[in-house]
Amino acid sequence: MSAVEPRIETEATGSAEAETTGPTSAAPAAHAVPDLAELAEQSNRLERLPATSAIAWAWDRFGPEVVLAASFQDCVLIDLAMQVAPKIEVVFLDTQYHFAETLWYVDQVRERYDLNLNVVTPGVNPDNLWVHDPDSCCAARKVEPLRRALEGRAAWISGLRRSETAARANAPIVSYDIGRGLVKVNPIAPWTDGDVEQYALDRELPRHPLHDRGYASIGCWPCTRPVAEGADPRSGRWAGTEKLECGLHG
Repeated sequence: MSAVEPRIETEATGSAEAETTGPTSAAPAAHAVPDLAELAEQSNRLERLPATSAIAWAWDRFGPEVVLAASFQDCVLIDLAMQVAPKIEVVFLDTQYHFAETLWYVDQVRERYDLNLNVVTPGVNPDNLWVHDPDSCCAARKVEPLRRALEGRAAWISGLRRSETAARANAPIVSYDIGRGLVKVNPIAPWTDGDVEQYALDRELPRHPLHDRGYASIGCWPCTRPVAEGADPRSGRWAGTEKLECGLHG
């Protein structure tokens, strides 16, 4: 595991192995811009292969300089990664506003896979910014902590899928995240909701308890609502506003 900030036991999961990274002022290491044509070629190749192949490619190429960012609304991406890169660092952004069920689920998944888990906290105290400025709230509690988690890295892996929103419809499996200066890998970009559900069933994966209460897409409790059966799974996120994205994916 590559060097990161000093880590302490996190109150969120109650485990000394789920570690918390606080704010840092260290400058990120500079990485040369990769060959974009070669990344596109790899992305096209991986379209025809299992999702584990994309993770294996990233791990073989970048080793500990790649991290996996997980929302823990399910553990499908983590289960895939553990098959080919069991030592990869998994990053969880503790926004301070997660449901208690999510924090419980993080601990269950950590124990199941003995995760190399890095819990990254925001550099601000709890407040009510989400009430009148959810964009700034997400920027402080998700975007900035992810920036710190990716400092000094060469690549990151996300669970982004094309079927989630119109803005994600053309997401490649491998691309260059120009805003962060890193390679970005989306192993399950082609998967549908049905693919995710079937994989979880086939692998007998633990289920986030809120799914059984109508929460199809799970974020922070102030901005997440259950949805009716058959409704857009993400319609419960920032319901009643025009906000569609938290900012992690551009």
